[in-house]
This record gives sequence, C-alpha cells and structure tokens, in this order.
Amino acid sequence: MSPNLTFASEQAVYPGVASSSSTSSVAMPVSVPANEILTVQNLSKIFGPKPERAAELLRQGLGRNEIFQQTGNMVAVDNVSLGVRAGEIFVIMGLSGSGKSTLVRLLNRLIEPTSGKVVLEGRDIAPMSTPELREVRRKKMAMVFQSFALLPNRTVIENVAYGLEVAGEKKAERYEVARNVLVRVGLGSYEKLYPGELSGGMQQRVGLARALAVNPSVLLMDEAFSALDPLIRFEMQNELLRLQKEEQRTVVFISHDIEEAIKIGGRVGVMKDGRLVQVGTPAELIQSPADDYVRNFFRNVDVSRFQKASSLLSRVERGVISCDAATPADRYTNELIDAGVECGYVCDEAGRYQGCVTSASLRQCGSAPIRNALLHDMAAVSIDADLHELSSIALRQEHDVPIVDAAGKLAGVVSCRAILKQVMQRRAV
Repeated sequence: MSPNLTFASEQAVYPGVASSSSTSSVAMPVSVPANEILTVQNLSKIFGPKPERAAELLRQGLGRNEIFQQTGNMVAVDNVSLGVRAGEIFVIMGLSGSGKSTLVRLLNRLIEPTSGKVVLEGRDIAPMSTPELREVRRKKMAMVFQSFALLPNRTVIENVAYGLEVAGEKKAERYEVARNVLVRVGLGSYEKLYPGELSGGMQQRVGLARALAVNPSVLLMDEAFSALDPLIRFEMQNELLRLQKEEQRTVVFISHDIEEAIKIGGRVGVMKDGRLVQVGTPAELIQSPADDYVRNFFRNVDVSRFQKASSLLSRVERGVISCDAATPADRYTNELIDAGVECGYVCDEAGRYQGCVTSASLRQCGSAPIRNALLHDMAAVSIDADLHELSSIALRQEHDVPIVDAAGKLAGVVSCRAILKQVMQRRAV
C-alpha cells in the first residue's frame, strides 16, 4: 500500500477538554513534519452542555447517535488528525452531517475546539489571544465561503481590498494589490461595479480575490462552488487549478461532490460521522478504499482516468534486447525463440525503449539493422497513462502494451488481458 494512504486509528485519543475562552498569548512552537504547513492533531468538537461526559462515552465505544440520546451532546468532529502539505489542494469531503464544515471552522477557530491541536507553520493556534488569532485570520488563513459574503454597498475593488483596509493598509497600496488580484481571477475590468451587478460566478471570483489579496499561507474554502450553476462551477474549478499551478497556493477545500473532489484534490480526506475515515490521492482511494463507505462514493463515477499504467504493469523478465539500433536483426532471432516470448523489447545501451520486435519481423529483416524490424503498429505509453488511453491502444494492437518511464526507459508491459479485466470491473460497478 502506498505510504501516502492513511486510515483512521481504531482508538480515539481525547486530551483534556479545552476551554473555549482561553485568551493566553503564549503560542509555543510545535514539532511537525517539515513539509506540512498545517497539522491537525486529535481535534474534536462536541456541541452541548456536557462535552466531558460525551468524550467519556466515545472512549467507551458508543456512537454519536447513542451519545446524543444519552447526553444531548452532538459529536461533530471526533479525534481528527491530518497534515496539509505546502502547495497542495487538500479536499475534505463527506455526506451532509459528516462534520466537514465544522472541521474547517475549527482550523481557524471560528468554532472553538473541544480538544486537540491545530498547528499552523509550527505554532499551535489554540492558546493564541484574540488579537493574535485575528492577525492569523487576516494574514495567514483566509477563508472563502459558499455564500460569497460580499458587502453589497461596496464596489468590487472595495470588497477585495477590505481585508487590507482592516489591517491598516493605505488606500493606494491596498487598491494596487486588489487590482492585481482582480486581474489574476479575470475581473480586471469590473472593479467599479457592485456585487449585485455581477453573476454568481463573478461574485465568487470576487470572494476568492478578497481572500487572495491578503496573500495567506493557507486558503480555506468551505463548499465555495456548490451554490453555482454547473457550468460556472466547472469554470471556477478550472480557475482554482490554474491559480494553484501558477502560485502553488495551499488550499483546504470542503466539498460533498466526489467529482469535484477528485478533479481538484491532490489528496482527499473522507469523513463520516465526524471521523476521518481515510486520506489518500484520488487514485489511492479508488484502488484501496478503507471500507464500503469510501467505495460507495465512487460507485457512479467514471474512475478509469485514475487507474494508471503504473498500477497494472508487470516487469519484462524475458525478451529484452539491449543493442544498438544498427545491429543486424538476425543476431537475435534464435534468442527470442529460445526465450519463448511473443515479443522482444529493444532498448539502447542506456535502457531507453526503442521499439518492439517479433521472431517473424526479425527473420523477415534478416541481416538488415534491427531498427527495420521494429513493429510500426506497437505504441508505447507513459507510466502515467490512464485506463482510457490503455484501452484505446489495446484495441488497435494484439500484443502487450509497452510502458515507459519519464526517462524513456522500459518500465514494463500491461497485458491486454489486464486492461480488459479492469474495463469489465469498472462496467460491473
């Protein structure tokens, strides 16, 4: 199993119940993995009058419904731990009521946690004072809401510059930043309009621009595109991917839409009943789901584009021919027959794949250079090729599909039988 793929622990850990009114200004550095900009450790949120009692029942193994019936407390987030890497889009998804929106609000303490830690750039935000936390929200962890949350009596540029205004930036400076951000989200000529004069997609772009204007370390997006029409939503997803590619933003994106999650997410965390069930890349979740809950998310989704050649290939044990392309073909005819294989895979001295031959093509070529014996209808594909591409190639040729790595070296082959098996499994699902 891939080391990127993680499953929720079987036993929850509940530190002492945190006070929601802590105002200490001491935010001590916390040791976290070097590549993580945001780290969540055993984070829980229990709504209601007796969170300690509810936490004790959780330790005893009771479910959230039973706890609610016995105590009137609702377990919204249950012992969640995760790490967000710098420059990635980390999607948290789940059904309605799974706790994903509560979790994202715990990250910047819009909701106070019951227990656990949220570590941003090495500092735990839990003990931060109100002024310190306000600075974090202004400069480090901006948020984009589903409802746009624009100020209707302010122009587009005034909305985008609002965070900088609150931070005390001079008007000329904050407007310059706002104009640059508006250009980046495709609204450079709309700065003087009011939100009511814009379409829903444009309003969401303004919300995104406002968050980007403060240049945050982490951008939180709570179902930011779910209220948009499908076409506009598609455009906004592409816009986010474009910005992330150009600027390497770190984004925590909340979604209930599996198609959206696998489109934009570098990694995806799946939540159920307040718990984080599984974390992994879309391909990892599809190929190794933790349980039926995760598996069912992909039941009606075409996941063939996440089935990569790298997960289907087999190594070539026999039939690799290492030689110069000018070497006479007949030198390898008997060698290929003795190997008992249908195809030979010709590689140069550096291991780079040159093409495929058969004993028949070698015999026909005779003493001519082996390059003349290469089969013209045998295509090689990248190790990152998906099942769609593999299927289309397998339909055009009768032999196994050669797979090459980024350096052009032969990584292995994918048999037509393996491709057909995967296609039939996808169809059955």
